[in-house]
Amino acid sequence: MAKANEPRVNEEIKVSEVLLIDADGTKVGVVPIEQALQIAESRGLDLVEVAPHANPPVCRVMDYGKYKYQQQKRDKEARKKQKTQTIKEIKMRPKIDEHDYNFKVKAIQKFLRDGHRVKVSVFFRGREMSFLDKGREVLERVARDCDGLGKVDSQPKMEGRYMRMMLVPVLQKSESKSSKD
Repeated sequence: MAKANEPRVNEEIKVSEVLLIDADGTKVGVVPIEQALQIAESRGLDLVEVAPHANPPVCRVMDYGKYKYQQQKRDKEARKKQKTQTIKEIKMRPKIDEHDYNFKVKAIQKFLRDGHRVKVSVFFRGREMSFLDKGREVLERVARDCDGLGKVDSQPKMEGRYMRMMLVPVLQKSESKSSKD
């Protein structure tokens, strides 16, 4: 039985006529399903439905096992080239000390250089909630200090007692040159 995302093959095709494409890519024309199955069987290949919603459905004579294997190889290669981005979070306070601030900004810059997205959060306790502008100033200062390495993806916004901002890495010159090679 064919899965939902896979094409129907050979006897799974339940229509009376199909538009047949030969193994070498030539268009045979509209033929009865029995004749299409005989052509595929005589060549030792499979009849695969490539466009089921067309009228009539388009079927191709091909080696289905080889086709699935090549498809898996392409998918695996695409996953290998895909770069995963993790989100790192740095928490600060509105009255953060200068040394602590510099230490955390260095960590943010390192994360951005490594290609990670960074969520910068400022946590407000008690009466600090009445000084939201201090938290916004801290986040805007972080954005200025990380200019060139990262850009602001989402502007500072309140989420409960946290004011959060998202930074995404900017493609560096050396990375763009190596990706073109």
